[in-house]
Amino acid sequence: MRINVLLTAVVAGCTASGPPESARDVFSQSMPPLDGAHLEVTLVEVRYAPGGGSDPHRHPCPMIGYVLEGALRTQVRGGPVQVYRAGESFYEAPDGVHEVSANASDREPVRFMATFLCDRATPLSVPMSPSAPGPTP
Repeated sequence: MRINVLLTAVVAGCTASGPPESARDVFSQSMPPLDGAHLEVTLVEVRYAPGGGSDPHRHPCPMIGYVLEGALRTQVRGGPVQVYRAGESFYEAPDGVHEVSANASDREPVRFMATFLCDRATPLSVPMSPSAPGPTP
């Protein structure tokens, strides 16, 4: 299954009935196997204050993020620390332990959208202790 996230930039002067002036593919990612019988997409806006962030957690479903403003610092267990800035996208595979999810700035807020694609009823985020092992396949 392939999901394309498309951001459409609507330029001044474009009416609701007319086509957008420009569009660009922002992100494309192959998805893990899903059964498809109970698919649900959830879009969550996340905001971290300057210096803020969340405790370690995991997402049972695949997640695609898009930074709207500011800079987001993330790290999934086993991977490097990454910083994503406004206009950048990222992918997190299901059940990866999210050790870092924080504002990369101590002066400006960060705001991003997290899109979850789930094929079953499940919580979007599960708390983890920093030393807890990840799930086993």
